[in-house]
Amino acid sequence: MSAAHAADTTVTNILTDLADTSHKAIVVDSPPGAGKSTLVVKAAGQLAQDGTQRMIVAQTNEQVDDLIARLAAAHPDLPIGRLSAQDYRPSDRIDLPNVRAAAKVDDLADRTILIGTAAKWATLTEGTWEHAIVDEAYQMRSEMLLRIAGRFDRGLFVGDPGQLDPFATVESDRWAGLDWDPTRSAVPVMLANNRDRHIPIHRLPVSWRLPTTAAPVISAAFYPFTPFTAGTTPGTRQLSYVTHGLRTPLDRCLDEAADHGWALYELPARNTLRTDREAVSAIASLAVRILERGATATSEQGTHPVTAARLAIGTAHRDQAEAIRLALRGTLAEPVTVDTANRLQGREYDITIVLHPLSGRRDASSFHLEAGRLCVLTSRHRHACIVVARAGIAELLDAYPSTEPVHLGVPVKFPDGWEANQSILSHLASHRIGA
Repeated sequence: MSAAHAADTTVTNILTDLADTSHKAIVVDSPPGAGKSTLVVKAAGQLAQDGTQRMIVAQTNEQVDDLIARLAAAHPDLPIGRLSAQDYRPSDRIDLPNVRAAAKVDDLADRTILIGTAAKWATLTEGTWEHAIVDEAYQMRSEMLLRIAGRFDRGLFVGDPGQLDPFATVESDRWAGLDWDPTRSAVPVMLANNRDRHIPIHRLPVSWRLPTTAAPVISAAFYPFTPFTAGTTPGTRQLSYVTHGLRTPLDRCLDEAADHGWALYELPARNTLRTDREAVSAIASLAVRILERGATATSEQGTHPVTAARLAIGTAHRDQAEAIRLALRGTLAEPVTVDTANRLQGREYDITIVLHPLSGRRDASSFHLEAGRLCVLTSRHRHACIVVARAGIAELLDAYPSTEPVHLGVPVKFPDGWEANQSILSHLASHRIGA
């Protein structure tokens, strides 16, 4: 069965279950770039056919606007309402004839689809809807789902179980092991509290973002029990440069990334501050060289230059991202997106440069070992991912095996960060370029 046929079959099965009113909930697990947003648009279009108002829940304003833009493009005659704050002003991409923004549901009574963030839906004190679609459901805390669950009768929960868990600012040990742990992701808590119900769980089998050089690597490292494949065939994605024959370490790293889809730019082993000046400088130089050499991306969508808008840099911490932005000021790469893994979730670029979370560290804390963080950082690209790190991470992992406490009643999450890091490092070893 071809990748396209497998994906189409899965989507058809999901939409069939969505039409079955006996299902109170449906869960769709999706690997990176598997078409979550496309599925949400198709599901919303199907639910909207009878003209009854339905609700869509997203986790951030950026996700809301992205869904509205996609839905409006696919269904230009569909009346769409955006639930928003009083002072919200529509961005250019959703300032469309069939889209209206308002702070109150009553002002959107004639809209067939209502879209808003979970936080906005939680402010409502009345109103119920027959169906809700919850996008990026694994990014939602269960306490937030509890606040809005009374607003809908049936739910379609779509998200990526392999990426970052929802963020909590309080200690969560007091709730560990409880089925209703308010700090856990909404989907596993919902499933744990509805064991007596038959809840269909579907898995999208194909990543349309990750190339053939990356899909098996990410699948093995982060989705060992729910494997997926690339939607393209070998050779479909190609990366080239206008300038060739350059032999500096930076250029050899870029060539390695173009030839194999991966490159590890390895700095000498050293314990450093979190904002490692040498690593920051190397990342900035790599970004500038990509643009200076005139990188061109060829794919099933055609050929186009890799501009600053199609290049991103990912870090674990905000201060690291800020240090890189400062290093890029006044260069060709100043407009390049530089952000943390949390903010890069759901986004897609041609080339990504990643500062490894464990680079230069003396220890391997649970934050830096988290599998979801590394998964996000290494799965944003369509063509190539370049990892910048200091040597010695493998030895650091050996010195700091996972010591997180195991709580009774808490399902063990696989793979753990230690295993995922070892898997990625093992693959990168054959693509190492020394600084």
